[in-house]
Amino acid sequence: MAGEGSTFRLRCSLLGHGQDVRGLTRGLFPEGSFVSVSRDRTGRLWAPDGLNRGFTEMHCMSGHSNFVSCVCIIPPSELYPRGLIATGGNDHNICIFTVDNSAPLYILKGHKNTVCSLSSGKFGTLLSGSWDTTAKVWLNDRCMMTLQGHTAAIWAVKILPEQGLMLTGSADKTIKLWKAGRCERTFTGHEDCVRGLAILSEMEFLSCANDASVRRWQISGECLQVYYGHTNYIYSISVFPRCKDFVTTGEDRSLRIWKQGECAQTIRLPAQSVWCCCVLDNGDIVVGASDGIIRVFTESLERTASAEEIQAFENELAQASIDPKTGDLGDINADDLPGREHLKDPGTRDGQTRLIKDNGKVEAYQWSVSEGRWIKIGDVVGSSGATQQTSGKVLFEGKEYDYVFTIDVNENGPSYKLPYNITDDPWLTAYNFLQKNDLNPMFLDQVAKFIMDNTKGQTLFSTSNQFSDPFTGAGRYVPGSSSGSSAIPGADPFTGAGRYVPGSASNTVPPVGGVDPFTGMDAYQSAAAKVENIYFPKKDAVTFDQANPTQILGKLKELNGSAAEEHKLTEDDLIILEKLLSATCNTSTETPTAQQLQTLWRAINWPEDIVFPALDILRLSVRHPTVNENFCSEKEHVQFIILLLKFLNPKGKQANQLLALRALCNCFVSHAGQKLMMEQRDEIMTQAIETKSGNNKNIHIALATLTLNYAVCLHKVNNVEGKAQCLSVISTVMEVVQDLEAIFRLLVALGTLISDDTNAVQLAKSLGVDSQIKKYASVSEPAKVKECCRFVLNLL
Repeated sequence: MAGEGSTFRLRCSLLGHGQDVRGLTRGLFPEGSFVSVSRDRTGRLWAPDGLNRGFTEMHCMSGHSNFVSCVCIIPPSELYPRGLIATGGNDHNICIFTVDNSAPLYILKGHKNTVCSLSSGKFGTLLSGSWDTTAKVWLNDRCMMTLQGHTAAIWAVKILPEQGLMLTGSADKTIKLWKAGRCERTFTGHEDCVRGLAILSEMEFLSCANDASVRRWQISGECLQVYYGHTNYIYSISVFPRCKDFVTTGEDRSLRIWKQGECAQTIRLPAQSVWCCCVLDNGDIVVGASDGIIRVFTESLERTASAEEIQAFENELAQASIDPKTGDLGDINADDLPGREHLKDPGTRDGQTRLIKDNGKVEAYQWSVSEGRWIKIGDVVGSSGATQQTSGKVLFEGKEYDYVFTIDVNENGPSYKLPYNITDDPWLTAYNFLQKNDLNPMFLDQVAKFIMDNTKGQTLFSTSNQFSDPFTGAGRYVPGSSSGSSAIPGADPFTGAGRYVPGSASNTVPPVGGVDPFTGMDAYQSAAAKVENIYFPKKDAVTFDQANPTQILGKLKELNGSAAEEHKLTEDDLIILEKLLSATCNTSTETPTAQQLQTLWRAINWPEDIVFPALDILRLSVRHPTVNENFCSEKEHVQFIILLLKFLNPKGKQANQLLALRALCNCFVSHAGQKLMMEQRDEIMTQAIETKSGNNKNIHIALATLTLNYAVCLHKVNNVEGKAQCLSVISTVMEVVQDLEAIFRLLVALGTLISDDTNAVQLAKSLGVDSQIKKYASVSEPAKVKECCRFVLNLL
């Protein structure tokens, strides 16, 4: 921060926007520039004017069909060396612009409601937050993953310096930390809608909220400090370069500068809502407000506006009307106020306000420490209804409205809230209100007339931030319809030799097809293997084939003996299962019969504590095309998947978790199974990744194999959201897995996913996967881990 004047004064006022300025961001090109966006549906790039203290509008960007509410800069890349500008709007879209074109380069579609926050990261990633309760991660022109977990509108998003970490702040009063697309932590403490986030360092960040407080947090979850000063909603927060000082703006008509944790200066503006702020590289502060004017404040005496300009600003401020109902000035009783003589006494701190009564008028003044005088900040008016003259003054279900009416349909019944924006059609709003609350349609004329009678004289200029009907968008959106922010699992090819223990594993399997890394440890030590990448992209699924049918059947019979009567299998049933096992383990040429499959279905529905040998028979049987088709076909698959997912509960028995994972892996051998696994990918991965929490290496190998089999399928079909979910799982599972066989399979999965796909490479980098896997490049044994890791790192 510059320290010349140590007090911020007006540098310039910029006219250009026709309505509220809702978003600001520091520009990269030209140097010293910034970008603003407004409810007038435009974005504007402003560059410093070399001749005076002002800025010039370089160009005006348009592409949104509704209000523009947020903006950020995407850093330079080889393709766009000057970077890109991203804007989000109430039309649910994100427009991407180059710095020298007024039309969008492309438009990102996917959100189901207003996009109200944007943040950019490394490698071209963009994070967006929306009223549809989700955040989305974009890479170039594709949505890579959707972050789901908040229960109300997401007002603020930020990508942290450490790769793969992201923050979201919501109207549900919480902040969530996401790593590789999964929610790692939820921060609670704010008592109202979280509106802004700012990054202090890799370990700390700030948040501001409608509860009029700013909080400083550690990434670990601890709230280090709470700052109070504002008297109303705080809308935005921005940090000064190279220090921990920051600025905030809010609904109390003020910009506040915080130094060393204290509010060092308060600057009042002649507009009720000060929506946004950003700090330029030179430490100057840019603010946007509901009067459509952008104002820049500076500590530099060289850049300070002329005496005439400052006087004009003070005159504008003095003429402003302050509504006592906002509570910004405390409770006001005009009869008790002193006269003008009260201003002879100096104030005690910067920003202190004092009310006086002069000729029957109530005037508000603010003390300026630097100038040693009281500056008039406006006339306090009566109940002028001014609270309805600023957009977004009323919040309902976490969203902004011009009005929220209370409707009493009949005297004895409950009252209903009806949110309304001036841009809405009163009849449509009335109709939707009646539909939502299941009220008689005969009230339509009455409710529409009520809306029109109570909003007379309001112009579009003072409207709120939502154009579309409030009941058809975010509130009704059920998360999960687009894609999961969750993760996936992987698997282990060996079921263990010797005594039948469902959790045991062995690393020796007869080599199949020569030098295949999955079928023999270090079976290939030739010089050629050191050079050639034999690991990925993998073309076929990895399965768990090894078994000892005699031991499995022995265990089944033993447990059947102690089973409750309603679960007991007859001797005939046991013979049927024995035949099924021999048919599916290639010891007989018979085809599995419907009777055998019905018996197996009964067995795998045994109680959790005795079901594992039946699950093992399923694991082996599902590799057979007939069995695969039966369980994975359109008719049967729903119950089949529900059953297997039930066994993946991390609180359940580990043997069942292991065998359910292995069965899922083996489903990939046939077309029907692959189709089912891909259709249910989101749910299966989300549930399977929960098994990572145990420390069972066989479960970890099975989880890694499942991930690998998904990677094999995704490599063929190039499903972007699927790949993003898979990468997220790999990154998440890598953090907890110790077993090198599991690591190897995750590396092969990673290599398969990013082969021949530059988007996937960029996403993997943005998640920080490269730094996660580096340590495996120096593993001495088994050599395949080191070799595979180096091949992956070459791609990254």
